[in-house]
Amino acid sequence: MANKQISLPAKLINGGIAGLIGVTCVFPIDLAKTRLQNQQNGSRIYTSMSDCLIKTIRSEGYFGMYRGAAVNLTLVTPEKAIKLAANDFFRHHLSKDGKLTLFKEMLAGCGAGTCQVIVTTPMEMLKIQLQDAGRLAAQRKLMPQTVAAGTVEAKSPTAMQLTRQLLREKGIAGLYKGLGATLLRDVPFSMIYFPLFANLNDLGKRDTDGPAPFYVSFISGCIAGSTAAVAVNPVDVIKTRLQSLTRGSTEDTYSGVTDCIRKIMRNEGPSAFLKGAYCRALVIAPLFGIAQVVYFLGVGEFILSFSPKKHS
Repeated sequence: MANKQISLPAKLINGGIAGLIGVTCVFPIDLAKTRLQNQQNGSRIYTSMSDCLIKTIRSEGYFGMYRGAAVNLTLVTPEKAIKLAANDFFRHHLSKDGKLTLFKEMLAGCGAGTCQVIVTTPMEMLKIQLQDAGRLAAQRKLMPQTVAAGTVEAKSPTAMQLTRQLLREKGIAGLYKGLGATLLRDVPFSMIYFPLFANLNDLGKRDTDGPAPFYVSFISGCIAGSTAAVAVNPVDVIKTRLQSLTRGSTEDTYSGVTDCIRKIMRNEGPSAFLKGAYCRALVIAPLFGIAQVVYFLGVGEFILSFSPKKHS
């Protein structure tokens, strides 16, 4: 069987559309995940995902649940496009010499996860500051003892203000704080997600050569996404803590990955590494389920079919 030519522009369009739809649907849960993960012993104001969302709506209004959404919606298009297109690209080239083994599938996922951090790290860096601003504001009101003496309540910065501040103070490296932790999360995630999705999706195919029905792709994406999300959640907690720039006076600060692991183990116990796991699974499952449906329906290919054809 001849190798099927992949269309990179179509894959980029598919990844972008999938990311926009998915993020719009699940962003409030992602906000709850960030706030739950950033809570430390002695400064807890949320007891669960639902408690976090209810308190957010009460104190910040409905659109408070979408703090940082503009950053995510802007950068999720290239992020998802790079991730999905890179995996497809690596799988295509790794299968040229024969059967795509599980090792090669994991290798393709590793390549995809490595490529995406170019966009993921600055996106997460900005998003986390915006999402966590509401938690810190609530902490000032409900737990004033956690705020350092003389601290003046400041207006929450915008994404552009944060970007300018980070670039002015630390250069481009400021936007890539937590790069190591992001790699430790996204590379294993992709190594688990993509092979698991491909094999689950193959189980639902009606014949060996045809595509799986869209609902099979959706369910496979949800199962593979939630499994991979929970598996790498401990690293996601570390990444969130490292990328948070503002903290209460009683909260720990961290110098790096190993320092973060040591302090969390000592002060909060191993269960802290599972903070937000339920939220993360609820975010990632539909996000990647939607992504795979858009991908397998060929929305990008359909859009490109209307573009004028070049004649040789």
